[in-house]
Amino acid sequence: MYNELLWIFTQLPDDYIVLDTETTGLPDENGPPDIVTLGITVVRNRKIAESVEFKTRPQKHISEEAQRIHGITNEQAAGFDAFDSQWNQIAEYLKDQLIVIHNASFDWPILLDHVARYGLTMPPVQGVFCSQKAAIAWAQATDLPCSHRGPSLDVLTKVLGVEDLRAKRNGIHGAKIDSRQAARVVEMMRRYGDAD
Repeated sequence: MYNELLWIFTQLPDDYIVLDTETTGLPDENGPPDIVTLGITVVRNRKIAESVEFKTRPQKHISEEAQRIHGITNEQAAGFDAFDSQWNQIAEYLKDQLIVIHNASFDWPILLDHVARYGLTMPPVQGVFCSQKAAIAWAQATDLPCSHRGPSLDVLTKVLGVEDLRAKRNGIHGAKIDSRQAARVVEMMRRYGDAD
């Protein structure tokens, strides 16, 4: 029903990466939050090939709310490597790829802020695709709970019958696990769209 509204997912290339971040909190008067973990899931030929996570030492304090979401304390994060020391590895994953992000309007500006802040160079990419925004029309047509940003990853996981990887961690978020979850959801939406 209304699967034709998922046409945009059927246009995705067979190879792309999914990116997710866990941060010190939300943007505030001091600017964007810092990245605490950055997860990348590589999709090749529509199948998950690998997932990696980079743990990066933030300069800002991790808020209590953020700690509840991802379970990483300020003490733990103080032992992580600096963002710029890991950038070459991260950039290698991004290079020449289409980057899929669930809620790109949050994660992408934060990543760009880090690149600028540390004086790094962003590799050439094919573009950024927001799977949350792309699902809005379908979610609204099927009466799914939907904010102005689109349906949440949790809502899509449930309605599409995709295994909930967070459930194994008592609902705790993680950049690696969430990027993998988003990849599974995107591929299921592509299948729904192809089915029409």
